This record gives sequence, C-alpha cells and structure tokens, in this order.
Amino acid sequence: MKKEDLRIVFMGTPEFAVETLKTLVENDYNVVAVVTQPDKAVGRHQTELQPSEVKKYALAHNLPVLQPVKMKDPEFVEQLRSYQANLQVVVAFRMLPEVVWDMPQYGTFNVHAALLPQYRGAAPINWAVINGETRTGVTTFFLDHDIDTGRIIMQKPFDIPDSADVEYVYDGLMHLGADICLETLDRIIAADGHPESIPQEDMIAVGNELHAAPKIFKETCQINWDQPAKRVYDFVRGLSPYPGAWTTLVSPDGKETVLKIFKTSRTSLRQGELRMTAVADRKPCIRCADELLMIEELQLSGKKRMSGRDFLNGIKNFDNYKIK
Repeated sequence: MKKEDLRIVFMGTPEFAVETLKTLVENDYNVVAVVTQPDKAVGRHQTELQPSEVKKYALAHNLPVLQPVKMKDPEFVEQLRSYQANLQVVVAFRMLPEVVWDMPQYGTFNVHAALLPQYRGAAPINWAVINGETRTGVTTFFLDHDIDTGRIIMQKPFDIPDSADVEYVYDGLMHLGADICLETLDRIIAADGHPESIPQEDMIAVGNELHAAPKIFKETCQINWDQPAKRVYDFVRGLSPYPGAWTTLVSPDGKETVLKIFKTSRTSLRQGELRMTAVADRKPCIRCADELLMIEELQLSGKKRMSGRDFLNGIKNFDNYKIK
C-alpha cells in the first residue's frame, strides 16, 4: 500500500486534537473530511455559536466538516459513507457507535493520552497527575465495542516531573500524540492496512491495579484537606490551570467564598490544630493531615489569579479565616 491509497476521516474537537490534524495535513495525508462537535452556544444569553478548535483549523484548510448531533443519525451515517474513507483517526472525541467505527476498510484507531490499559476514560491527563504518576504516555489502538479497550498498535512514554501541572503534560502529550499518529500510519501502510496489534488483556500484569480516568466535574475538584500534603499537592497540580482545584474560604463574619488554588509547595512544617496560618515570607499555609502546604498561586471568586503573597497583602486577620 502507498500513502496515497489512504482516504482518512479525522474526528476530534479540542485544541489537543488540532496538533494531530495539522500534522496529517502538513505531511500530505489525504484527509477527505473532518468530524467534530456541533458549535457551542456561548455568551451571556447563549446566542453566539462558537466552533470547535478542530473546525476552525479544518475550515482554514478547506477540509469538509461534519457536525452530527447524534452519531447514529442515518443522514450523518450516509454522508460519512459518501466520503469512502478506508481509515478513520480519532483524537479527543466522543464514543462512536459500531456503525461508524466499523465503517472503514481498515477500521478506526484512536490516539489516547495515556498508557493503556491504564487510565481509560475522558480525563486521563488529569488523573495521571492527580494520582502522582511519574510517567504517562500516548497509545494508539483500534476502536471496538467498549471505551478504550481495543487492540493496541503503539505506545510512547512521557515522563511527568514532580513539579509539572496538567498544562505541561497536556502540551507534551499533544505533540507526542501527533508523532505517534504518523508512526501508526506508517505501520498501517507497511502492513497493507492490517498492522500487528496486541489485546489489552495481554498487557495487564497479575495483581496490577487499573486506574480509571472518568470525566471531571466541579464537585470532583473540591479539595479534601484531611489527606497527606503530597496527595493535596498532586491534586492541585492535576487540575491546574483548568478546571482548577477549589476550596471554600470562610471569613470571620461567616461569609463563604470559593477559592481556587493553582499552585502549592510543600513545607515539612507542622502547626497545631489551626487549619490556616501564615509563614514569615507572607504566604498562606493550610494544614493537611501531616504537614502545612504553602499556597503559591490562587484566585478568589470574581477576582484575578494572584500570588499567595499578594493575597495576604490584601486581607486582614488572615488567621481568623477558615477553610472548609
């Protein structure tokens, strides 16, 4: 098979997927159509429609764009079939029905931001950092009936420094995902559409715990301070900068305000039963189960993101505030 023989439909929505689509286009792969989410209503009155990042890129490069509300819609299925793709590439998209993923001659493969079978689900980057992993990666695999369970084609690892937040890992995996997509296509071409792949069951070591990566909601992001400081530290960086870990700040008069925390540092300091305190260099600290955690960057509801020092400079009687 030659490169020119592939007719590819690309499916994706966020910025993370754009890098892979861009790489396919710049390397002269024949992307015959792009499938992405419908435009999202935004604005105060939800009257403006905002296209996805993938749609913006596709239109800028004159690629046909399909935006189905329901993936099983017969009209969409027939429209998709009309492009006669023999391969589909999926990056950061939604679950596909069998009528879609089984349509192309050579199937559909997904670029997933984790080392499967670990971290199956919608938020693998966040959960890897939240759980304190020192390594993650990207995987390409063929789609099947269940979410993120198909046969693995390739994997590439990516190290997570202890100081890294989600933004750092996201950016690294975004570019690594584009690279592995090209290498996967090379394997598919070399194998005439049928590259070697491995069942995920064969990669699960006996007694090895599998970590899931479910979708993250606002309530998921609330900080539990009754944990060791290392767990809270990882939790904060695993949600920074978006969607942001949060807690509730209670003023001396009982007023409650949402406080987002974007960056912390460990101190090895301990201080009685007080939940909150301040140290000599004027940064707030919050007591966890074993030690104080220093707050480096935060944001009060309705305010701009600021340093911990600036926060303390603008608040009086900090020790009389509470966290819940």
